[in-house]
Order: sequence, then structure tokens, then C-alpha cells
Amino acid sequence: MNSNRRIIATAALIYANGPLHLGHLVGYIQTDIWVRFHKMRGNQAHYVCGSDAHGTPIMIKAQKDNLSPEALIKEISTQQLADFKSFYVNFDSFASTNDASNQIRVNEIYSKLVANKDIESKEIEQAYDSVKNMFLPDRFVKGNCPRCNAADQYGDSCESCGATYDPTELKNPLSTLSDTTPIRKSSQHFFFKLSKYEAFLKDWIEQDHLQTEVANKLAEWFKTGLNDWDISRDSPYFGFEIPDAPGKYFYVWLDAPIGYIASFDQLNLDFNEYWGADSQTELHQFIGKDIVYFHSMFWPAILHAAKLRTPSFVHAHGYLTINGQKMSKSRGTFIKASDYNNHLNPEYLRYYYAAKLSNTVEDIDLNFDDFSSRVNSDLVGKVVNIASRCAGFITKKFDGELSAELMDSALFAEFTTQAEPIAELYEKCEYAKAMREIMALADKANQFIDHHKPWSLAKEPGRESEVQAICSMGLNLFKLLIVYLKPVLPHIAEESERFLNIQPLSWKDSQTALLAHTIHEFKPLMQRVDPEKIQALLNTSN
Repeated sequence: MNSNRRIIATAALIYANGPLHLGHLVGYIQTDIWVRFHKMRGNQAHYVCGSDAHGTPIMIKAQKDNLSPEALIKEISTQQLADFKSFYVNFDSFASTNDASNQIRVNEIYSKLVANKDIESKEIEQAYDSVKNMFLPDRFVKGNCPRCNAADQYGDSCESCGATYDPTELKNPLSTLSDTTPIRKSSQHFFFKLSKYEAFLKDWIEQDHLQTEVANKLAEWFKTGLNDWDISRDSPYFGFEIPDAPGKYFYVWLDAPIGYIASFDQLNLDFNEYWGADSQTELHQFIGKDIVYFHSMFWPAILHAAKLRTPSFVHAHGYLTINGQKMSKSRGTFIKASDYNNHLNPEYLRYYYAAKLSNTVEDIDLNFDDFSSRVNSDLVGKVVNIASRCAGFITKKFDGELSAELMDSALFAEFTTQAEPIAELYEKCEYAKAMREIMALADKANQFIDHHKPWSLAKEPGRESEVQAICSMGLNLFKLLIVYLKPVLPHIAEESERFLNIQPLSWKDSQTALLAHTIHEFKPLMQRVDPEKIQALLNTSN
């Protein structure tokens, strides 16, 4: 087994301006599964994340709520962390981009860029709201895309054709703050010379640090040449002021990814070993496809320019749709994480996402009919059913004692040999394929029990040892299934470990059997999905 790897895994910092919804959870659960898997393999894996706490949206929401931005982000982050915990998303480090430690890292990196002559000042025209007396960030201007003419597009990129542009290029622009047409106004801004690193980025992309479809998309942006990147914003703005530039602030997309480094600092590990230019540690970054450009262009270039290591791999995922529709409050498909958790088991969702996720950027759909069917069939009807069918005979008739030998060593070997193929699927983020392989094994375990019918043999005097052998075999197969599912179902795994009277399972436990071992009384691990609770959840979102 390939173990003892040093790994940093990051999920996109969560913006601290509102509650988590089910769409947010796709990426964080995907990353959590991946990190849990690597920890089970014996690797030194660290899940690093935090609050993305700067920018105009937070400043405006804080004003609206009559709070300071600091009070707002503390309140929101507390709610978000509670939601993450309820879905068993386990961060090793979680910080805020507004922490002083992040400001230190941002200033350090900026100083390096200045020393490299990677920063230049230019006077630019921006969209300015004369009613609100402020320059408008990209997301506060909407209009028609200058490339494809799609309506109602934000000022930085088009969701229809994928083009990126300046807000001043929008056709028929409107300020989302005042519903008035913004004027153009000049201001001095600081730019990172992204164009200087075009050759480096092309080479980096060709070295298989990205999914194929993402690399192909980035290749399109190279055709017109890379534009230098505006890394400053004008007051009023909530963020870090740029050194020696009063009234100018670092753009949130400069200090946010540096927040990964500041969050890592909380782990008190050797910085150069993990972030130095020659680091042999792996850096895996999990993001939504909407922020690919920042993580696959700007961020690697900034790291390289600052003489730090670049990502080993950027894993992008798609959006979540609900019953085939985009998440929408008006359609009743905007579901908050806390509302879901008030009605349904969070591990239902973890499994369902795993059963849908691949290593592509395709969107996944949460269809509640399919959700119920899959959870009831796979988790309750197949996996948990094995334990519930076998455990009672062992505890009631044999004082919890499992057989000293395996009844079917060939079948057990068939399960153990799947450890590495399933591990490879986890490694590649091919969770859906992994779940199919695991459920195929669960089918074989149930077929074994159905074939031998311990419930019938238990009624025949003198067949006790056969009943013990059959049920012991079933529970050993159940244990292996729990090993394979533990990254996805950490709570069920913990309850199963308690029931089986064993230490926390690692991946190597897929190669061993429980023989002449005493188990505890079985208690139900999971209930079938209650359709009334789904309806109650949908009613809440409506």
C-alpha cells in the first residue's frame, strides 16, 4: 500500500455572508471523503479551510444588519462551522482571511511581488455608482455579455458562454445596489503582471495538474493572451489596506487563496517542508468550476512568482441541481444545510453525493425520489441489512462469540482483493464508481446469507455450528464493507466499530478477519428514508 505521503487538501474558502446550502456541501463533502480515505491509508493528510471574509458584499450586508463586518463574519462563521460539523466535515484547520496571520502572509507575498517587479500601477476606468458614491465590484454590475449578448450576467464573467471581461465592457449595465446605470470614473490601481507568467502557466498546465476539460478550457484563454490582473480595490472596502497605498485595498481574490497558507500555519508544521518551492508534499485543491480561473491561473502564478510551491492537482466539481432545477428560493429548491439536518440523516446526503460524484466537472442532481430509493436500497437494504440479519443469532445463541474460522475463505478473499481497486477509485475522486463496486460486494454478501438461510437452520437441532459459521462470515463481510465505506459514512463506521467491539478501522483492516472474537449487541444503524420528512424539508424551503 502506498502510505506515508504528506498531503495538504484544501476546499474553497466559504464566503462568510450567509448560511450553508446543499450546493455548498458538494465540494466540502467531496474533500472530506478524500482526506478521510488518505488518513485511513496511513498518509499524513491535513484538511485546510477557512472563511473568505473580505469584500464589498460582506461590507454591505454588515451595514444592512447594523453590525460591524468583524461581528458579521464571526456570527456567520459560527453558524457555518456548526453546519459543517453536523455533516461530519472534519477540518484539521479552519481560519479566517481577516485574521492577522493572513495579513502577515499577504504582505509577505506582496512584498516579494513588488521586489520581482511583478506589480505595476495603472489608471483605469471603472463602473461607479453615483447614488451610493462607490466604485462597483464586478458582482455588483449586471448587464448583457459583451461576447454572446446573454442577459443578466455579472460584471466579471458570463455563465452562458464562459467569457471573462471587465465590468465596463458589459452592455446595458446596471448597478445591483441602486438599479441605476453606473458611470465611468478613473482611479489608480495595482496590477499583477500575469502576462509575464504565461509560458510558466502553459508548462504547468501541460504537466497534468488539472482535469482534461479544465485544461482544455484554459487553453482557450491563452489564445487571446493573458491580461494583467487587477489586485486592488478602492475605499470603501472591507479588507486589508495595501502597504504604502492609503485608501487602496487588496482585492479579495488576492488575500483569499493566501488564506490557505495562513490556515495551514495553525497546524504548526514545517512551512518550507509543505510550501517551499522544492516541497515534496502534495497540495490538492478542491473547488467549484466557477472559480477555476482563479485557482488555475492567478493562484499558481502568484505562488510561482513568490517562490513557493504550486498545486499538485486542482480538482474541480460541478454545481448541484435539485430535482433537475437550479437552486432557487422562488422554486423551493434552495435548501439550507441546517434545514436539511433538521429533517434528514446527514449521512444519507454524504452517500448520495458520493454515489453521484466523479472526477469530472459535470453537475450533479439531487433527485429526492432517486435519493430515497438509493439510500433505502443500498445502505439500509444491502449494507446495514447484513449486520441486522446476522448479529442477533450470534449474540443470542453464542454469547456474541464469532467462529474461529471463516466458512468461505474464497469469498472473503474476493472482498479483500477489492481493497486496492476501490482505493484507486477514491484516489482519483471516482466515488460513484467506488460506491458501485462496494454495493456489488454487498449484493454478494446478501446472496451468501440468502443461500445458506441461517434463520431456517436455527430451527433445526444440531445445526448450531453452521448458523454460527454463516453469521460470523456475514459479519466479517459486513466489516469489510464498513472499511470501504468509512470515508463516506464516518458516523455509521463509528457505530459499527462499537458494535463489532474493535478499534477504529484503517484501510489495512480490509485484509483481516474477526475470528473467535466477541461482539456487542447490535443496535439499528440507519432507518429508511421517511418520505414525510422529505416533504417537510421541501415545505420548509418553499
